[in-house]
Amino acid sequence: MNQSPDPVSFTARPKPRARPWYRSRGWWLKQLHGWHWMSAAVSMIGLLLFAATGITLNHAATIGAAPQIREHKAQLSTPLLAQLARQASDAAPLPAGVADDIRRQTGLDAAGRPGEWSEGEVYVALPRPGGDAWVSIDRNTGAISAELTDRGWISYANDLHKGRNTGGAWSWFIDIFAGACILFTLTGLFLLYMHSKPRPLTWPLVGLGLLAPLLILFFFVH
Repeated sequence: MNQSPDPVSFTARPKPRARPWYRSRGWWLKQLHGWHWMSAAVSMIGLLLFAATGITLNHAATIGAAPQIREHKAQLSTPLLAQLARQASDAAPLPAGVADDIRRQTGLDAAGRPGEWSEGEVYVALPRPGGDAWVSIDRNTGAISAELTDRGWISYANDLHKGRNTGGAWSWFIDIFAGACILFTLTGLFLLYMHSKPRPLTWPLVGLGLLAPLLILFFFVH
């Protein structure tokens, strides 16, 4: 009597474990691409501004600018002049009524700006991007002298680049913009790493971008 052969036993292979989401290449690429394009969109216009003004600042000596100076003469009324007899401190701002009258007569806003008080004069400096301004009031006669200097739009853009006399709001913008640029750069670097295998020139070019300024600084900047 023929006996049937024993059935072949098969060992079931364990199913491969799925990688956690945070170790997936696709997940990282999706995150990096998302943050890269968002930081690029936020910083694009600012990056264009700062790159262009970097060129104008680098050639500031060769870019001529003829400052335009406007002078104003006015007179403070007697009731407002009486307010200047009281001085809170050496750097106290002008009284609100005096500042409003100066703005109405000269177009310059001195409200809240620290003044330089002397025995016969109050002087308020009004620096601004791309120019300068000041107001002086005679505490005895009420005579107002004011001057506004405009150095042009290139000087204005250069001062925006440096954050010179631009106020707190622009200072916050520079910080936020710089953070967006850092995020844009770092996500770009990680994307270069993840796509570098089929692109053999990736790291030589990154190295060139690092080495070139270092060589210039070492050999030519003293």
